[in-house]
Amino acid sequence: MWSKLTAMMLVLAVMATGLAMAATTLNGAGATFPQPLYNKWFYDFNKQTGIQVNYQGIGSGGGIKALKANTVHFAGSDAPLFGTELTSMPGKVLQLPTCGGAVSLAYNLSGANKQLRLSPSTLAGIFLGQIKNWSDPKVKAENPGMNLPNRAITVIHRSDGSGTTHLFTSYLAAVSPTWKTQVGAGKEVKWPCGEGGKGNPGVAGLIKNIPGSIGYVELVYAAQNRLPVALIKNRGGRYINPSLASTTAAIRGALRLLKADVRSSIVNPSGADAYPICGLTFIFVYQDQSDATIQAALVKLLNWCMSDYAQKTAEKYYYASLPAELIAINKALIATIK
Repeated sequence: MWSKLTAMMLVLAVMATGLAMAATTLNGAGATFPQPLYNKWFYDFNKQTGIQVNYQGIGSGGGIKALKANTVHFAGSDAPLFGTELTSMPGKVLQLPTCGGAVSLAYNLSGANKQLRLSPSTLAGIFLGQIKNWSDPKVKAENPGMNLPNRAITVIHRSDGSGTTHLFTSYLAAVSPTWKTQVGAGKEVKWPCGEGGKGNPGVAGLIKNIPGSIGYVELVYAAQNRLPVALIKNRGGRYINPSLASTTAAIRGALRLLKADVRSSIVNPSGADAYPICGLTFIFVYQDQSDATIQAALVKLLNWCMSDYAQKTAEKYYYASLPAELIAINKALIATIK
């Protein structure tokens, strides 16, 4: 009798734990760069587990501030934490890459008969405000036979603290000494020219509505808004289209560095097929959790994001899946959440 009662109590305890887990809600905020994928991931995760995941795309900077204030359970960011920004957090933060993405240069040029081609120096010149018109000789020289209008260039950039901005300005600082000394790299910079939009959706919306504009957005936002994107000249001298394949090539080219530190930059990589403006996007989470139910739900979510299903879904949304080596590193870190 006692053994049957004990077994029944154990079954009820397991059932209660499962119900508590199913009723759990996780809250996250941060980068808009991966938001289209996260929306899909968290919807599917909820269907499979019953755990609700709410995610607000408020920019990487906003997500980091929310995590620091303990108003969310996790943050999304395309800019890893280093130095005082990391040590000033109230607990040990695990930085887990979830996928890779390309920062595309979307533009609005009606009547263009070819895909725009831009070298690093020309791209930097446009965002520095030195190249002001689409008929500039430098733009024309890179685009022979393309119908380029005599129209002013309107630069579109982010107005909020942004990991996408961090990736893009890190690239410009890597390829342009002038940009490096005059503007620099970061989630927020003092832009030499242009108009600001909030989040990747805001930037894409401005580009779509302003003739003659050009701006930087994660590739899926250009695809969703049917905006053409420029071919960017890489270190190998080839003009490369932002794509799943060229993003994967960039990650593979930097794998040795990433295995040593997943926060390593992969902008302007070597490799003939690598797109030069790529990066990993991260979920930040505290290693020590005060609530056992939340801890269990976070571990379940993060391991699910590393699953074959989740990573293959990423590719359908123009994001590059993680190499097996990085997934193994992530799983080892997830196992330390307590």
